[in-house]
Amino acid sequence: MTHIKVEVYIPEDFVVELANELNEHDLLKEGYYDYAFSVSRVQGHWRPLEGANPYDGEIGVVSRAEEIKMEFRIPAQDKDLVQHIIDRVHPYEEPVVNYIALL
Repeated sequence: MTHIKVEVYIPEDFVVELANELNEHDLLKEGYYDYAFSVSRVQGHWRPLEGANPYDGEIGVVSRAEEIKMEFRIPAQDKDLVQHIIDRVHPYEEPVVNYIALL
């Protein structure tokens, strides 16, 4: 089975909601365990451009804030479902999500 590593940058207040939603769809399951994911604190930087509707920050001003990088592994065929869940739960207009193919 081909797997993908998912990295998503998200405000800390949304980690539990995202984890719960993913876990309800068995997307955080590894063998006889569920809720299998890790988190690390990171410093995010961004500048909203004209036309943006930022969750945080002001148009034209560089912002930075502590975020959480949430990491987990999924079967490749579940990528679209994972993206749908992230889009529904994540507060950012343009969430950063990395999908990394695993050998």
